Amino acid sequence: MIEINAADPNLRVIGRDPVPPALRRFIWDIQSMVELAESEREILLIGRDLMARLFTTDDWLPTVFAVPNPAGGQQFQIYHDVLDRFSVVSTILPGGACVTISQPSVWEIAGVLRGAISRQQLDASPKNSAQAGASRLMQASAVEAARSSASGEVFELRNALDDRTSIIIHVYGGDIGRISRRSGASGGSVDAPPLGYANSDNDPPYDIFSIQNEIRD
Repeated sequence: MIEINAADPNLRVIGRDPVPPALRRFIWDIQSMVELAESEREILLIGRDLMARLFTTDDWLPTVFAVPNPAGGQQFQIYHDVLDRFSVVSTILPGGACVTISQPSVWEIAGVLRGAISRQQLDASPKNSAQAGASRLMQASAVEAARSSASGEVFELRNALDDRTSIIIHVYGGDIGRISRRSGASGGSVDAPPLGYANSDNDPPYDIFSIQNEIRD
């Protein structure tokens, strides 16, 4: 476990409602797993089970991290690890909306919290960058895990429902807000800038101090 100094000015005390208990426990367990796991495979196996357990209910996601944008999909950072070992992110897709996401070179655990998502892999090779690959439908509570890859896969995440918002929760093996990703627009040959988050200044992600400060066991 990392030691937390409450006087550290780099750690924020979140001035809003406490972290929902189910989310707090999930983040705490993910941190413990990342610290203790001996391989990426172990992280993915345990992490997938932890997310599936979290998804037995869907009322733990704070509203500020679930706001849809009528103009299209957007992402919020729910948790920021001070050592950048992992991050927890929500992707919010209003009815019929889609986002194209280049897979970062870190592991990922992802699940559909609400609604239904069509996840389609796009061919990122220079000659076939516009061609679509395999597509699969993920219903609510579906969870999957993916190993890190340096091949620059590009995925389209589309809300399969036209009349309501769908939400995906991701746990990445790094802070993807700071990791450059390959852009599919140029056949995967150009580094895209880091993907930003839609968090407002009043709704920053949780951090380890806010989580640890509320853990009682």
